[in-house]
Amino acid sequence: MAALGGCAGTEAPGTRGSHAEVFDVVVYGGTSAAVTAAVQVQRMGKSVVVVSPDRHLGGLSSGGLGWTDTGDKSVIGGLAREFYHRIWRHYEDPAAWRWQERSEYGNRGQGTPAVDGAQRTMWIFEPHVAEEVFEDLVAEHGIDVRRDEWLDRGSGVHVEDGRILSIATETGARFAGSAFIDATYEGDLMAAAGVSYSVGREGTDSYGEEWAGVQKDARHHGHFFPERVDPYVMPGDPASGLLPRISPEPPGENGSADNRIQAYCFRICLTRVPENRVPFPKPEGYDPSQYELILRVFATGWRETFRKFDPIPNGKTDTNNHGPFSTDNIGMNYAYPEASHAARKEIVAEHERYQKGLLYFLANDQRVPDDVRHEFAQWGLAGDEFSDNGNWPHQLYVRESRRLQGEFVMTEHECLAKRPVPDSVGMGSYAMDSHNVQRYVTSDGFVQNEGDIGVKPLRPYGIAFGSIVPKRQEVANLLVPVCVSSSHIAYGSIRMEPVFMILGQSAATAAVLAIDDGVAIQDLDYGKLRARLLADGQILELDD
Repeated sequence: MAALGGCAGTEAPGTRGSHAEVFDVVVYGGTSAAVTAAVQVQRMGKSVVVVSPDRHLGGLSSGGLGWTDTGDKSVIGGLAREFYHRIWRHYEDPAAWRWQERSEYGNRGQGTPAVDGAQRTMWIFEPHVAEEVFEDLVAEHGIDVRRDEWLDRGSGVHVEDGRILSIATETGARFAGSAFIDATYEGDLMAAAGVSYSVGREGTDSYGEEWAGVQKDARHHGHFFPERVDPYVMPGDPASGLLPRISPEPPGENGSADNRIQAYCFRICLTRVPENRVPFPKPEGYDPSQYELILRVFATGWRETFRKFDPIPNGKTDTNNHGPFSTDNIGMNYAYPEASHAARKEIVAEHERYQKGLLYFLANDQRVPDDVRHEFAQWGLAGDEFSDNGNWPHQLYVRESRRLQGEFVMTEHECLAKRPVPDSVGMGSYAMDSHNVQRYVTSDGFVQNEGDIGVKPLRPYGIAFGSIVPKRQEVANLLVPVCVSSSHIAYGSIRMEPVFMILGQSAATAAVLAIDDGVAIQDLDYGKLRARLLADGQILELDD
């Protein structure tokens, strides 16, 4: 296995004469994990560049997911906790409360209270505030960020003798380094480097997991059709065809594997403060027939439309999917993980068109029950969020894409404390949470959703160092803190933004220590890594 060495100069060996800017560590991605990784590299005295396909930093944390999925907050340490402390510090300033009195907001939240005054942290926030915190971290540490730089996935990753030497973007920019960190939601760098990965759901026979694969009988969050709803254009007539957004494919047998992934959506920031409310726009290509199914849901008496309008400061929401037909665009993302950049943009655009159309439909279509439509019409997009994107989030919620197949695979056995976890580099604690994966027609001729899983761990669990490291024989200088090595169902718990920040910091720490010791990532002395992580405030285990 090739060792890691320090970089110097302006041209990397093996780049065939092409100019490459040289850094000790190259981070690809613009997510929260990318920022914490870069900050940690800088704090450890090494040079770093963030090569970001995004213009905005922070991924979902600044892209609408302000209602943080924390789980047990006591296991959130290091730079992740610093992020939430900086959020708290922002809202301690009375000037931060522009559209709402601080006392009026209180300490909203049930499982996620907004403010922990004793710990000086705040867990619920506006998107632009999170982005400001990420930008402050980058500016304070003098981190070099190259925005709107998309990896050349065809020929832009140069690997020799089991090491990545450099990466190139579609603009022709090239970056060489001793270590590389793939901090994207998609895992594009790891895939282009030739490491093993998986997409979709394993069956129960892969790892012996109870909650693996198709789970037609599991309905843990209420995002299913509670009453019988006819799926056909002409009710009772299969010959008339299915309504839009219902799959004609059979769902598969319980416990079986498939290539399907949990649904994506945008976490939208809404408000009904008149001075800040932007009415829902009618999207180009709007087709009200796409939403016929929700009218049939309303006809059953269902009235949970506003259940996930979770309040964030200043009279706004983090609005998430809720119910049988909502903002999750079920079944329309299967191609996304492996799609080209251009094809992904089309998938993102389709999700935006669907979700904008749904909002417009609920607020304006006369067929929507009056009690729902009149209340929905009071809401709109927040005018002071995402101002360069029509007040629409800049980040699609990519809940799951590729997953590394690394030195260690996290499964439900580790998440549920059935097996010990070796060499912890952080902790998870959230439920194994999968949104629906498919919408299909049942054997008795009605519509139903499948894939909605929510199984809580008994206690927080460690995340193995081997789960962010490729297999020993594949690549020696790559770490993957977002698309970690795990099963589908285990990833449902790991995939939380605080965990990504934690793993970003741990990956960076490992990268720097491996460079200093001149060893492959897989050969790094865990004892040395552990000591540095603890010194920097990471939580690696809890006392029983």
